[in-house]
Amino acid sequence: MYKIGFACMYRHPGHSESLRELEAIERTFNPRSTTLRWLNSVSQEVAREKLNGIIEHNLAAQLRMLDYVETLPPPLRMLRLSSDLLPFYSHPEAKDFYRQAEVQAAMDKGFALIGERARAAGIRLSLHPGQYCVLGSDKPQVVENSLTEFEYHADMIRMMGFGRQFQDFKCNVHIAGRLGVDGIRTIWPRLSTEARNCITFENEEKTYGVDDCLQLADLAPVVLDIHHCWINEDRYIDPQDTRVARIVDSWRGVRPAMHYSQPPESLMELGFSVDEKLEIPALLEKVSKRDLYSHSKRMWNRWTNLYAREFLDRFDMMFEAKDKNLATLDYYHDYLDERSAP
Repeated sequence: MYKIGFACMYRHPGHSESLRELEAIERTFNPRSTTLRWLNSVSQEVAREKLNGIIEHNLAAQLRMLDYVETLPPPLRMLRLSSDLLPFYSHPEAKDFYRQAEVQAAMDKGFALIGERARAAGIRLSLHPGQYCVLGSDKPQVVENSLTEFEYHADMIRMMGFGRQFQDFKCNVHIAGRLGVDGIRTIWPRLSTEARNCITFENEEKTYGVDDCLQLADLAPVVLDIHHCWINEDRYIDPQDTRVARIVDSWRGVRPAMHYSQPPESLMELGFSVDEKLEIPALLEKVSKRDLYSHSKRMWNRWTNLYAREFLDRFDMMFEAKDKNLATLDYYHDYLDERSAP
């Protein structure tokens, strides 16, 4: 059975609520943060109290999110957790704070509950370090910072009780950096066992596409992003492309995960229909390629939705849409009910 999921944030299906009421509801599910500048502007005691409050909220919010996901049909039980649960965890200035015994105990307990809840409910979890995690950089300090950032994610995975075997949890990155594939191979032995068990490499729009990721398939699975591939190669990858089979093989028997997004709804204002196949040459007559990078709010283009559905016999699919869970709910009801499921 396939799963489709959403990333990091909860969006409430507003009805009669005011904007303020909607924001209040969503805040209970979504992580909070602060700035290093603010923390440095107050006393150490106030800064620690603030961080403790944020961590307590964020871990509780993730449990509430899992409670919500558990109410959804089993095919919708897939969630990307936020990377911002522990503010500045990988920053040198916060190191002493996170080494405190009481902080470590709170993290261990909170993350253990998240892992237990997800496993009990059959929710597939993942993480996705941000754009500053550049493991293939040619700058040594960037590499060191990136390794620290990735191991921060590995620490969260470890506390949740994952990372013990190959791909019991997905932690996804782009190859990124001037050294690319060769840089990744150089740093690979420095990653912890948990990090190596969970890391996946995703193709991106500009430099490192599907073929580059497949060069690392002996190390880690490839996450196919069909939107990025469409932009990078100027065409949609055929679901039966031989590279898709190689991507599936890179998961070594674990059900593969892939990503799905669409370009912004503003293309409709330029005359592109919800029913037509979006062809790069025609689009570039009216927009730049960079305009296609942004994600839509919902999955508005029907042709692309039917195309994406052709992958669900082999892949679970993470939706990257601004309306988060609302986008996956729409897609499920419109394309994956009993009458239209693959």
